[in-house]
Amino acid sequence: MVNTTTGSTKDLAATFTQKASLVSAFVHGVQDLTEAMDKTLELLAQKPPLDPQMASGKKRNPSERILAAPNLNHDTFLQLSDRCGAFPHIHLIRDRLRDFPGGIDMGVTTADFGIADTGTLVINSNDEQTRLATMLCEIHVAFLTTSAIRETAFAMTDELTALVTGCGSYTAFVTGASRTADIERVLAIGVHGPLALHIMLMEKD
Repeated sequence: MVNTTTGSTKDLAATFTQKASLVSAFVHGVQDLTEAMDKTLELLAQKPPLDPQMASGKKRNPSERILAAPNLNHDTFLQLSDRCGAFPHIHLIRDRLRDFPGGIDMGVTTADFGIADTGTLVINSNDEQTRLATMLCEIHVAFLTTSAIRETAFAMTDELTALVTGCGSYTAFVTGASRTADIERVLAIGVHGPLALHIMLMEKD
């Protein structure tokens, strides 16, 4: 689908990629969901083991990688689970994320929209598990289709209104990895959330 009021899908994807890269996000252009999942598992398999900040009885051994994917739909989660079979050290979860207070190696979420002019992800985070997956993980991976990218937040007023309508709605705007310069104006990455953000930008829905 092309958003004809704000430019072609290809142009919006290029702008989004450029802007997201400027805030230290890693954007991976992939064909479809299958390639996105394979790239995600490749990243996780290469990731060093989590250095937990507190003990968690749920982690079975130091080399295990915890992969949380709470907001994937049922069929997509099953596909990811099947692909995890090739990686015995990866433990895939989708609920009870509070059982892993020491941290999660990787959180995977589906983004509802992307905003091209700021490289921002828009994620419906009404579910607590989704919020935890994006905050407790060392690496956040977001799946985003090129057709879901809009030029600006103003160009998607109706879509944003639909997301935030309703009691207790929680919509997250994610731009790059977590960062702060509160302490002596020294930039620190990952203080309030993930150390890295990887975006799987899919050409096909």
